[in-house]
Amino acid sequence: MPASPAVEPSGTLSLRGLEIAVPDRAAGWRPLLTVPELDLPAGASLGIEGGSGAGKTTLLHILAGIATPRAGRVAWGETDLAALPAPARDAWRRRHVGMVFQDFHLVEGLSSLANVLLPALFGRTRASAAERAAAMALLDRLGVRGDVADVAALSRGERQRVALARALLFRPPVLIADEPTASLDAEAGATVGDLLVGLAAETGATLLVASHDRALLGRLQWQLRIVGNCLVTP
Repeated sequence: MPASPAVEPSGTLSLRGLEIAVPDRAAGWRPLLTVPELDLPAGASLGIEGGSGAGKTTLLHILAGIATPRAGRVAWGETDLAALPAPARDAWRRRHVGMVFQDFHLVEGLSSLANVLLPALFGRTRASAAERAAAMALLDRLGVRGDVADVAALSRGERQRVALARALLFRPPVLIADEPTASLDAEAGATVGDLLVGLAAETGATLLVASHDRALLGRLQWQLRIVGNCLVTP
């Protein structure tokens, strides 16, 4: 019997002929970024640097399936996100991607534990005992108490650690962070950066980070910079 073809891990990224554009009132669309070809193995870490408005966040949104390119292939493993309708992209993202944002995207009024458990509540009214235990273990690992009644009482660094725990709850094969240290002071930023890189490596997640933080970018295996409309090696 012939061997079955190898299946690419879901954390393997392949971009081909990617063209990203944004709406323009005069021209209809304005070219923002072109990526002819990019391959990233599962478990790798990549930093993306560029000026304000260069397209870092837009690129991450396309890689996460939040948005789609004007043209090209965005393949995670065997799945081409650019070819999927929005509901299928959303379902794929819930299963495969953990996201960390500059402004945390936490729900004030909820506890630290409740915020971490939010991804477990899609289509359900409560998390399982195993999910609660996993969330508490992550918070403990990240040095944040799970019984804090309202995340508004936490420092900014602690809030970002809660957001990181939420992103890691289901051990996703892909971890995407958009300026994760930009709103933190130097000490808190260094702590979050250490945890982000360390936990991604520990879980085997492919890590994509858009940042201006040179110390954080320097800890990643590869770095690319957006110059003009292109991704280049710094």
